[in-house]
Amino acid sequence: MTDPLTVPGEGFHPDFRDGSGHPAAPLHTRLHHIRAESLDTGTAQTEGMRRFAAVSGRTVGSEKLWMGQTHVAPATSSSDHHHGESETAIYVQSGHPEFVFVDGHGDQAEEVRLRTSPGDYIFVPPYVPHREENPDPAEEAVVVIARSTQEAIVVNLPHLYAVSEDD
Repeated sequence: MTDPLTVPGEGFHPDFRDGSGHPAAPLHTRLHHIRAESLDTGTAQTEGMRRFAAVSGRTVGSEKLWMGQTHVAPATSSSDHHHGESETAIYVQSGHPEFVFVDGHGDQAEEVRLRTSPGDYIFVPPYVPHREENPDPAEEAVVVIARSTQEAIVVNLPHLYAVSEDD
C-alpha cells in the first residue's frame, strides 16, 4: 500500500517560533515538496544543456543551497563554463555523460575526460572550467546537481582553459 502524495501546505507547523518567540520564517518551519513537473526552467543556462532548478532561493527561499537537474541531449556537448564560488556535486541519474576539464598548467596541461555511468558522482570545485558531453547518439543524459550557493552560478567561457597569446 502506498501513501497518498503530499499536498501543498501539509508540512507547515504554525507553532514553530524563532528565538525571540515570534513565528519563524516559512523556510525554517516547513518542508517544501517540489514535484518533478514543477521544476523551474528560469535558471542560468549553458548552450548544449538544459538546467532545471528544484531547490533555490527563488523556488523555496533556500539561503545556502541550490539543487536541480541538468539534461544533455544525445550527441551533444555543453559550452565551456564554471560555477564561480559554488562547490558542485553531481549525481549521474541516467545516461553516460562525460565531464571534461584541463589538469595542469602551461606545457604540462592536459585535457582529462571523466566517463561516468548511472550511480556515479562528480565533484566540481569552485571556479574550475569544465564542460559536459553526451557522446551517446540516442540516449539523453540526466544528472542531479547540488551547489553550495542558493542560485545556480554559471559563467560561460570561450575556452576550457586560458589561451596564450602565441596560440
